[in-house]
Amino acid sequence: MNLHGYERAEPALRRLELTITRRLDGLLQGDHLGLLPGPGSELAEARPYQAGDDVRRIDWNVTARTAEPHVRDVVADRELELWVLLDASASMDFGTAAMEKRDLALAATAAIGFLTQRTGNRIGAHLLHGSGLRTLPARTGRPHLMALLQEIFTMPRARPGTKVAALGTAAQRMGRTVVRRGLVVVVSDFLDPPETWEPELRRLAVRHQVLAVEVLDPRELALPDVGLLTLMDPETGRRREYATASARLRRRYAEAAAAQRAGIETALRRARAAHLRLRTDGDWVRDLVEHVLRQRRLARLGARGSWQGGGDAA
Repeated sequence: MNLHGYERAEPALRRLELTITRRLDGLLQGDHLGLLPGPGSELAEARPYQAGDDVRRIDWNVTARTAEPHVRDVVADRELELWVLLDASASMDFGTAAMEKRDLALAATAAIGFLTQRTGNRIGAHLLHGSGLRTLPARTGRPHLMALLQEIFTMPRARPGTKVAALGTAAQRMGRTVVRRGLVVVVSDFLDPPETWEPELRRLAVRHQVLAVEVLDPRELALPDVGLLTLMDPETGRRREYATASARLRRRYAEAAAAQRAGIETALRRARAAHLRLRTDGDWVRDLVEHVLRQRRLARLGARGSWQGGGDAA
């Protein structure tokens, strides 16, 4: 699925919308308030405390009147402001399976947008590209969502070696500009060193729900045995040749790749971000739906599920 070229933007996006909405309708059953249901902000009725409830929700006034511990639940917000931070750096222009990582990033953004647009929520985006960081304001409605996706669709490829703002810098700027509490979705391969973006995601997670959508290609996990292979670092433009017939080289590559991904997962967990991993050779719609269903189950568990350490690191 090659999603590049302005002249094909509208028909390609319409096909993508049809694919996503059909799959979502088939896999998601019942009403849903949002992509990542949160604790909300409106206080509900007080109820007796149960083992596992969050002690921070104890209503001390009711507890004092009744001489029995009571907690107040909160009603999930029905309106959500969603912001997408999309990484369109040169490393995203890579793919050896059904699509490139930038195509998968667009598809994931589209699916998330269609999910939130159904309930009248606002969506905006920060696009991280070689030309800088571009902000698209948050608005409601399908026309706005399609215009946002077209902006992503038509972004030119980043030239190898082009200096691009770091993911952490973009997240820091988002934290300064996004005032209203909501959902922040970061779509990236997270190849920048974790120490450069983890603190900024952690700061975002203090005020917002944060979903990290990690996109990867199978060739980033293992090298094939194809003889002499020339590889180029898309971020720097440097090239090196590798003799992939070496079993030792392939093993070291796989071990280094596994350690890198484990480091990313650990950093996202420390940043308190929900983690969704999508692959260019996988069923990304199903993976997204399974994430949504997990979040629904956690939302139903409420404070008890939070106390028990429920989380998501797909």
